[in-house]
Amino acid sequence: MCGIVGYIGDKNAYPILINGLKMLEYRGYDSSGIALLGDEQRVYKCQGKIANLEELVSDKDTSGKIGIGHTRWATHGEPTDQNAHPHTSMNGHFTLVHNGIIENYSRLRDDLIELGYTFQSQTDTEVLVNLIEYVYLNSEEKSAEIAVRAALKKVVGAYGIVIVCNEEPNKLIAARKGSPLVIGIGNDEYFLASDATPIVGYTNQVLYLNDHDVAIIERGSLTLKNINNDPLVAKIKQVDLSIGELQKNGYDHFMLKEIFEQPNTIEQSFKGRIKTDNSDIVLGGLHNVMPKLMDARRLIIIGCGTSWHAGLVGEYLFEEYCRIPVEVEYASEFRYRNPIIDEDDVVIAISQSGETADTLAAVKLAKERGATVLGICNVVGSSIPRETDGGVYIHAGVEIGVASTKAFTAQVTILTMMAALLGKERGKLSLEDYRVIIQELSEVPEKIKTILKTTDHIRKVADKYKDAVNALYLGRGALFPVALEGALKLKEVSYLHAEGYAAAEMKHGPIALVDDNLPVVVVAAKDRYYEKVVSNIQEVKARKGNIIAVVSEGDTQLDKMCDDIFEIPRSHPAVAPLLTIIPLQLFAYYVAILRGTDVDQPRNLAKSVTVE
Repeated sequence: MCGIVGYIGDKNAYPILINGLKMLEYRGYDSSGIALLGDEQRVYKCQGKIANLEELVSDKDTSGKIGIGHTRWATHGEPTDQNAHPHTSMNGHFTLVHNGIIENYSRLRDDLIELGYTFQSQTDTEVLVNLIEYVYLNSEEKSAEIAVRAALKKVVGAYGIVIVCNEEPNKLIAARKGSPLVIGIGNDEYFLASDATPIVGYTNQVLYLNDHDVAIIERGSLTLKNINNDPLVAKIKQVDLSIGELQKNGYDHFMLKEIFEQPNTIEQSFKGRIKTDNSDIVLGGLHNVMPKLMDARRLIIIGCGTSWHAGLVGEYLFEEYCRIPVEVEYASEFRYRNPIIDEDDVVIAISQSGETADTLAAVKLAKERGATVLGICNVVGSSIPRETDGGVYIHAGVEIGVASTKAFTAQVTILTMMAALLGKERGKLSLEDYRVIIQELSEVPEKIKTILKTTDHIRKVADKYKDAVNALYLGRGALFPVALEGALKLKEVSYLHAEGYAAAEMKHGPIALVDDNLPVVVVAAKDRYYEKVVSNIQEVKARKGNIIAVVSEGDTQLDKMCDDIFEIPRSHPAVAPLLTIIPLQLFAYYVAILRGTDVDQPRNLAKSVTVE
């Protein structure tokens, strides 16, 4: 959600900024802009894609060794040229790019208007840059750094900012609270971005800003302090990310590439964590918190969107194999509901980016209430892993497609290992059953490769239903969350309305929707719910509904009953969610392609939701 880039050094900033913004397109945006500092400051910005910005500046002066850039996902004000970033203060002293939301912007704006300020946009960001300027002009010591720190103390909300001051033209100032910022460290040059993707082509040495950090960056020097002017020690990390991961590598879209990467990403998730003889699971990130897990009264899983669906799968696994009560909560509801949390609760926060604003806030709330908090995240060095007591990285690699695919299956893989390990340690899962689950999990990558060979068939089925208006997805047990996730994928990328339901709930309302125009997607792998699901399918067929079923290989009964089927290899129920979701991801992808939508950057969506 929104993207920031910045550069200071001896190179021409413009190509670095533009390429960096393109690397951040996957985060979602509706306008973009850059500011360049050379002999004078130049700001270019416009609504629409970065290609529009490139066209705008094609005949303009793009010189300058310092610059900042931004892709905006509209919050305050529509996507317009005026609302695009960067924003410049009324008197021209400061120019700013900003991710996040200034919650008290309205009051600050009114105060500034009374002081004579006028505004050109509807954004909270223009309020912030004018506040900084006002503090700067009315301070005895004219210092951009002091003005930034003083202004930020008046701000309520979240921000990741990079700012330049015309009176101090050889300097960038960056600050963060609740919205990620990364500084790449080169040879007498520095690169700034919302995440590491725009930086890895130049350096693998990075500094992740923490909340309330302020970085003052000049050519060849970086000073780190907090908002109260206390000096901090910069902790440089090496980012493990390659340029190859940021390219399509021959696939038409990142979404398709990431679907096809899942045999590898699932294997990476358990590689080194499952012993080579499949006898045991070792999760080093849980070692220090295992006593808390063993004694936990309850597990609370929190997440948003796809991560919430992964958590629902986890609920079935933990309750089945560990016999421990589990609640799965939307992080956005959990943080505001005044939840009952005890010291013997364990909270598991799931977030691909590790920066999801609601999930991060929920983590902090759970810690304040005394719970042990664990994280399941993809991005190393992100905020949630730094805030939690322990956890497990999913190692899925960078996910560019806005609609999550490989991160979901990697999250479910980690939850499966956690549930099996904890079940064994608590004495609720026999050693024999424990090792069966490990063996089945180790076979998942090869089974997914088998499913991926059926793309031609899945595309043909997608072509049959591409003009549908609505779709209903049904599942039971641990496959109910798969139905929810399958429906979410379809609506995200194709803009076709789709709803997931527990199959038994169909008779409590949704069956009214069934007619000969409605595709009903049923996740019907062979498990203990199978006969019940068959009954649900018969109920739909009796009302002339069109059935697409995900079935276990060799299922002749449903092959005869359904209009279309997607076969998956037979598997243990513990790993069935990892297999059944694959054809649903491909189905959503092909429906979207046939409907002509942008699958990698669906309208209105952002990859990492770093504001409420």
